[in-house]
This record gives sequence, C-alpha cells and structure tokens, in this order.
Amino acid sequence: MVDITQKQNTHRTAVAQAIVKLGSLETIRAIEEKRVPKGDVFAMSRAAGFLGLKKTPELLPDCHPLPIEYAGIEYEIDGLNIVVRVTVKTFYKTGVEVEAMHGASVVALNMYDMLKPIDKAIEIQQIKLVLKTGGKSDIKSE
Repeated sequence: MVDITQKQNTHRTAVAQAIVKLGSLETIRAIEEKRVPKGDVFAMSRAAGFLGLKKTPELLPDCHPLPIEYAGIEYEIDGLNIVVRVTVKTFYKTGVEVEAMHGASVVALNMYDMLKPIDKAIEIQQIKLVLKTGGKSDIKSE
C-alpha cells in the first residue's frame, strides 16, 4: 500500500454511478410494486451496496481501511435504465472513490441477481466515478 502517513486529513467525497438496463417495463413495474419473488429490490440492493463499500479494503489489496462517515445510495428510473448513485464521504488522508465505485458495483450485481428470474435481458452497462472532491485533485465528469 502507498505510504499515507505524511498526508493531511481533508474532507473527501466521491460519487459513483452504475447503470442497470432492464429488458422490459414490466420488470420496472414489478420492482415498483414490490412483486419481485426475491423481495424488495431497492431495499435489498441498498443494503448490499452498504456492505460492499464497507468491505472494499478487505477485497482490494491496495485500499486503505478508512472511516466511512456517510454513505448514501439513490436510484433513478430512466426508461429501461435504473441509474444507481452511491455517495461516500469521509474526513481522512485518502479518498473514497474506490469505495463508492465498489458500492455501485455491488448494488448493480445484487439487482441482477434478484431480477434474473423474471428478466433474462438485464445488463450492467456502466460503472464510473462521477465526482471526487478533497485531497490534491477534484474530478467531475458526467
């Protein structure tokens, strides 16, 4: 791991996005009406995402364990796409962009797992960093 002992704590934020494309509007209706056989897709995927982002340093060898002081997961339905946004914040020596991206990945994978019995055309289309603030560099992309 990179030596961060000389770095200063700063307020750091990262927002990551994943897009889950569904095969039909019926799948979206099933999610909204909570008719998916495996349960509430948004609630279960949110819980899975929180677990994923907290376990990032256990799975990625170069990631430092760090205090996650805020994590939020939001969903937006856009046609057949579910846009997942994961926000992670801390006050620490290193950023939280990998944690945010890992959380978004786990949310998308959990959605896939829950929806595959009712929709065979699901795709995880994109996982990307949307915003990073704090430290030496700020990044914003859309």
